[in-house]
Amino acid sequence: MSTASASQPANHGILSGLADSIADWGGVILNSLVVTGDVAMFTWRTVSWLFWRLPRKETLLPNFYQVGVLSLPVIALTGTFIGMVLAVQAYFTFKDLGLETRLGAVINMSLVRELGPVLAATMLAGRVGAAMAAELGTMRVTEQIDALDSMGADPIHYLVVPRLLACIFLIPTLTIMADFMGVVGGYFYSIVILDIDMHHYWTNSEKFVDSFDFFSGIIKSFFFGGAIAIVSCYRGFHCTPGAEGVGRAATTAFVWSFVLILAIDLFLGNAMYSTYYRLFPDATKHF
Repeated sequence: MSTASASQPANHGILSGLADSIADWGGVILNSLVVTGDVAMFTWRTVSWLFWRLPRKETLLPNFYQVGVLSLPVIALTGTFIGMVLAVQAYFTFKDLGLETRLGAVINMSLVRELGPVLAATMLAGRVGAAMAAELGTMRVTEQIDALDSMGADPIHYLVVPRLLACIFLIPTLTIMADFMGVVGGYFYSIVILDIDMHHYWTNSEKFVDSFDFFSGIIKSFFFGGAIAIVSCYRGFHCTPGAEGVGRAATTAFVWSFVLILAIDLFLGNAMYSTYYRLFPDATKHF
């Protein structure tokens, strides 16, 4: 009798823990579905304003200045060091293979295809995206967004659309800056410090890096900018009260922007290059 009564509570505890675990996972899944739908509606409301009425330049230009002009120094510095780091990391491997003259092709192709757009977008997600989430979160906590709504102004049109346009149009420009400075940094380190022959460096770069490599990175940066703006503004609009909520909104905006940047880069890159090589099968590059 005592043995049966002891095993019954043990079994009951296991079943109860299993039920709690299933309930927790169910709650996570349901919450994820709710957030996904909410983000989709938020995106739809934002994009629909682009076809209905554009914001005034008084609200648009400050965001262009904040996203574009103030980000130039950090993007230029990041791009320069990206090119130098690529030169350092690739040189010794290529030297062992006797292919150090191909270093320019590897550095410049890696920059314009992947590292330039992705790292530029990542830096902007940390500098611009987190700032957007914190600013809008503070406005939500101090009820400034509610005040705009009560005065008849749509907060999404007034606050989100200018930030979205600034990110979409200026992040590609900043990506070009990152690519250019990365090429300059890689050239300087390879030619001046590693003593690579300049003629072969540029000849191989021209041979293996084509316009599609460059424009594919620029096209992806448009999507990166849109993802950063939507995620950051959404987190700011749905900020929880208090200083802790504002900080959490900024952190979450950066984390999810970075995850989306990598996901978009993966799927969009696969789609673009598979389509390109299907249309032009003889365009495969051989090193």
